[in-house]
Amino acid sequence: MSLDQILSELRNFDGVLELAPEAGSDHPEISWGDHFFYYAPDGRVPSNRQPYATIVTKNYPDDAQSLLDDAERWRLNIHVGSEQFADLVGYRPESISERDIDFSQTDSFLPHPSYGAYGWVCVVNPGPSTTARALQALHRAHLADQRRVERRGNRPADLGQGG
Repeated sequence: MSLDQILSELRNFDGVLELAPEAGSDHPEISWGDHFFYYAPDGRVPSNRQPYATIVTKNYPDDAQSLLDDAERWRLNIHVGSEQFADLVGYRPESISERDIDFSQTDSFLPHPSYGAYGWVCVVNPGPSTTARALQALHRAHLADQRRVERRGNRPADLGQGG
């Protein structure tokens, strides 16, 4: 599936907010051209949580193992949690250090090179082997973020009532 097709699917999720920094924006230059997804029906980028999915189009200084600086390579990253991580990758996040992982593989579910231990998976250039499950994982991640937002919205401290 192409990058544009994945973006189109994500943009159709109810309450989704896409942060897509562009050249010349106030966001760090390294983020220009990448995409960050939140459940944020108010249209404001949350300051108190990370995105539930990202798409990166280049290497970052501490994350070059996926070889994203090569032409036409990009990576979908999804926070799925431990259970779904094991289902997609084939082992639990806590056993990542015991594995010899080629993070440059395409169309394969892998632990995220930096955040795999926290329940993040990634796919470099999703294709026929991963697309359907990746879209399903994205939808589940979006719904999980929605549940977190709604649950936090019901706490007295978040409603300005103290306590």
